[in-house]
Amino acid sequence: MPTLTVQNLPAAPVSVPPGATLLAALQAAGHDWMHACGAKGRCTTCRLHVLHGADLLTPHSDAELRYRALGRLLPTERLTCQTRLPAGDVIGRVPEPVQFPHVTYLNDQP
Repeated sequence: MPTLTVQNLPAAPVSVPPGATLLAALQAAGHDWMHACGAKGRCTTCRLHVLHGADLLTPHSDAELRYRALGRLLPTERLTCQTRLPAGDVIGRVPEPVQFPHVTYLNDQP
């Protein structure tokens, strides 16, 4: 099964079931992950900075392309509510602006 490793969260890699979004997989694994719009692709609070394996993810959604054009989503970032991982292993980080104050993150180094 494909996996997502979030480097600045103190947990094992998250298994991503077929067809599941990264957000759904993270929540199923017990991670508290920001998603202010309720996972509808209407904000950028669920973003993930992808460090490795970006080419393994599904193509950018219309919402992601719109936010990139507006400068609200960096080229290295994906919306976890819009993105799936059909195969392989991806490594990413929670960007500082969308980190929860009540979650303990590991040293935030690139």
